[in-house]
Amino acid sequence: MLALDTGLVEEWLSEFKTLPEASISSYATNLKDKSALISSLYKVIQDPQSELLEPVCHQLFEFYRSGEEQLLRFTLQFLPELMWCYLAVSASRDLQSSGCIEALLLGVYNLEIVDKEGHSKVLSFTIPSLSKPSVYHEPSSIGSMALTEGALSQHGLSKVVYSGPHPQREMLTAQNRFEVLTFLLLCYNAALSYMPAVSLQSLCQICSRICVCGYPRQQVRKYKGVNSRIPVSSEFMVQMLTGIYYAFYNGEWDLARKAMDDVLYRAQLELYPEPLLVANAIKASLPQGAMKSSKEGTKCIQVEITPTSSRISRNAVTSMSIRGHRWKRHEQAENGNDATEMGNFIIPEISVTNVSGEKPGNGEKSRALAENDVQHIQGVQETATDPRTDSKCMPEIRRQKSEIQI
Repeated sequence: MLALDTGLVEEWLSEFKTLPEASISSYATNLKDKSALISSLYKVIQDPQSELLEPVCHQLFEFYRSGEEQLLRFTLQFLPELMWCYLAVSASRDLQSSGCIEALLLGVYNLEIVDKEGHSKVLSFTIPSLSKPSVYHEPSSIGSMALTEGALSQHGLSKVVYSGPHPQREMLTAQNRFEVLTFLLLCYNAALSYMPAVSLQSLCQICSRICVCGYPRQQVRKYKGVNSRIPVSSEFMVQMLTGIYYAFYNGEWDLARKAMDDVLYRAQLELYPEPLLVANAIKASLPQGAMKSSKEGTKCIQVEITPTSSRISRNAVTSMSIRGHRWKRHEQAENGNDATEMGNFIIPEISVTNVSGEKPGNGEKSRALAENDVQHIQGVQETATDPRTDSKCMPEIRRQKSEIQI
């Protein structure tokens, strides 16, 4: 560690001890923006022989049990790195150098399994029905579902899964190690939306390291330091995949892709069905190209949701469509009446030449046309508007023929 990093960590350790209780809230709000301090704390955790490791773990535990939400999340962001350091030391069988990290993990675990009154927590998870849409699926994309009597009896019923109560732990052993770590990773995943980018990067990196250490792929990844295999449980790998899936859509595509491939590689070697199912499902749902999402602002998993209610058809009957339909019928009725009235009139045939075929002069021609047209139109209108005119007169109008006499 550099002297600058050591100075930042020592100042952070002394600052909180002298902080008045009224200033804790503002202090916690500004703490997440100190990127230089966070980077220095990562360096302390990654060095098991550091003299600052024990006071740092103690202060992180004080943050967690302070009851301040911002301080609790500040401790949670280091949880993946703390897990990796503990597992790496356990694999080397040098448990003495990981005592403070083990105490911090046990302290966080024992705080999370009880409520404020000290009673054991029982966590519940509701599994949505496939017949109803959710952010993960659409019933229409699954295909036709046979409506049997058994399916109808269970339609709309949601299944609830319970976890707990979890027992208190005083020390980590080979038997309960991954039971504790799986629960801690579950608590970390519950606060994923509040984790900074550096924490998501740490999560993806430790997932890759845990899954490939001691296997041939470690040479491909060029990981150094731990060469022995680290045992993992199926439940722990499922929790790792939950965090990796979130990292895909929040700016860490490359690291998340590498971590998912390594988890899938280890699940195939261990023949764990649950991680294989989750990893392959995530892989099949990923888009073809890398997602370029902003690391700032609200973080979320991007999904495409089809509207649950059917869209209004263009031919739907609304007040506007009824009003427009009335207008159309009114216009059609007027046009029909006009056509009926005009159907009784026959356009006369006009001869522009006399019998001898001589062409008249321009002045005489225009004058004769005007006089004859006016007389003809007046005669037709009088015939059509006369109420005493019956149908017997209509053939005479149709046979009427007008010639221009010069």
